[in-house]
Amino acid sequence: MDGQPHSQITRIESDDLTVTVSDMGAEMQSLTTYDGREFLWNGDPEWWSGRSPILFPIVGRAPGDQVEIDGQGGEMKQHGFARRMVFERVREEPSRVIHSLTDSIATQYSFPRPFALTVGHALKGKTLSVTATVSNTGRSILPFGLGFHPAFRWPLPDAEGQPHSIRLHNGQEPELARLENGLLRRDRRPSPFRQGKLTLEPSLFEDDAMIFPEGTGEALTYRAEAGPKLEFRFNGFPNLGLWQKPGAPFVCIEPWHGMAAEQGAGPEIGDRPYTKFLAAGAVARFSWSVTLT
Repeated sequence: MDGQPHSQITRIESDDLTVTVSDMGAEMQSLTTYDGREFLWNGDPEWWSGRSPILFPIVGRAPGDQVEIDGQGGEMKQHGFARRMVFERVREEPSRVIHSLTDSIATQYSFPRPFALTVGHALKGKTLSVTATVSNTGRSILPFGLGFHPAFRWPLPDAEGQPHSIRLHNGQEPELARLENGLLRRDRRPSPFRQGKLTLEPSLFEDDAMIFPEGTGEALTYRAEAGPKLEFRFNGFPNLGLWQKPGAPFVCIEPWHGMAAEQGAGPEIGDRPYTKFLAAGAVARFSWSVTLT
């Protein structure tokens, strides 16, 4: 990925699922059922080389790809540096793997704050649980964004030709935000959800990602009309992104705490929407899970 050196792949299993995770970016590489059906996008670079990248310490793009904390910083590409860095594998068990990334000379250039980011993938039955813990190991406030960017097959296995939908369990119709040149527009548009349901069509993504700053709740279902379904739960993520490269055979279901910088904003990370501010010595925890049924 991104021209980085070879990374170790770890395999974890339950009776129902198998997951592989790379040390590069602590990124999940596959999500397979016991009968061999693959639910995660395969990373074909013809469409998009990512599979399930972790977004840290920003979500989305920065103006001019420049970020600052209290006036100090430098270049940072879209979605931050974590997805492009090799994590340390700190624990490996049959059904769980934990990775860790800490600040270094490479990170301090653009992100002048000490931190520790721990990411865990764990399986139990038909459920995958993914956790992220951010620790402020410094003496100053730590501003950051964190998100996940998993891509799932569209159509789902054994569901070719069927309508696919996303249903918010809270039944709401949250307002839609859009990007322009990678930055967040300040206006809001009517919701594409109707009573919590959105039928997926490639045309929805002709203007890039669909972003819902708030109101999507803590659970949703992605499913085919008559076929498999994926039940998601989120903890600590107020924002949701949905993205497809138009016509590509995947859809990304992305829980975030933080979004792209707004149009006209400067490089300060603290000015970005939904930035998380962590006091010295404090810890923030985030998690999401998906159950295949």
